[in-house]
Amino acid sequence: MNTKKIFIFLTLFAISLLLYNCASNKALLKPAKEELSEPAPESFKVLFNTTAGDFIVNVKREYSPLGVDRFYYLVKHHYYDGNRFFRVVPNFVVQWGINGDPAINKVWEHFGIPDEPVKFSNRKGTIAFARGGPNTRSNQLFINLKDNLRLDKVKFMGVKGFPAFGKVIKGMENVEKIFAGYREKPNQDSIQMKGNDYLNRKFPKLDYIKSAEIID
Repeated sequence: MNTKKIFIFLTLFAISLLLYNCASNKALLKPAKEELSEPAPESFKVLFNTTAGDFIVNVKREYSPLGVDRFYYLVKHHYYDGNRFFRVVPNFVVQWGINGDPAINKVWEHFGIPDEPVKFSNRKGTIAFARGGPNTRSNQLFINLKDNLRLDKVKFMGVKGFPAFGKVIKGMENVEKIFAGYREKPNQDSIQMKGNDYLNRKFPKLDYIKSAEIID
C-alpha cells in the first residue's frame, strides 16, 4: 500500500472512530428513554480489559431484569471505558462505575432503576449494582471478593439486599490483583464532580478499565 493510500485509510479510520465515539457520548449524555427500556438478551458475556488484566463476566437477565437491562445499555455505549476502580476493600468488594467525565455523571445520577429482590446470592466473583437508597441503582457496580451472603439480606438505606446478576467466569485472579492501596480514601462526591482528573492527581496508582465489551 503506497503512502497516499495509507493516509486515506488512516483518515477514514479516524473519522469513523470519531463518529463512533460521538454516538456513544450522545447516548450517555442524553439517553433515549425508549432504548433505556429495551430488554437485554437473556444471557451474555462481557470482557473487561483492565490494567490489572482481563476478566469475563457472565450475566443472566433472570437474576435481575432491570439491573441487567441497565448494565447492557451502559456496556454497549462504552460507559465503563476509562472507569477507575476507586473503592477496593480486601476480602470484601472492588467497586467502580463513576464516569471519568463529570458531565456524564450529572446525567446518570438521575437515572436510578426500581429495586428488585435478590435471586442470585452475593458469593465470591458475583457482580451487583451499588446503591445509596431506594431505587438508586444506576451505574456503580461491585464484584464480591469473597462470599458476602449478608449482602443478600442486609437492610441498607431502607432497602433489603443487593441483587447480584452475574459472575466472573474467567480472570478472577486479575480482579484480585486490582490495586487496593487506597482502600476507601477516594471521595465519591469529588469523583462525581471532577472525574478522572481528581483521581489521576490524588490517586495515580488506581487500576482502571481500558474497555468493556459484549463478546457473546
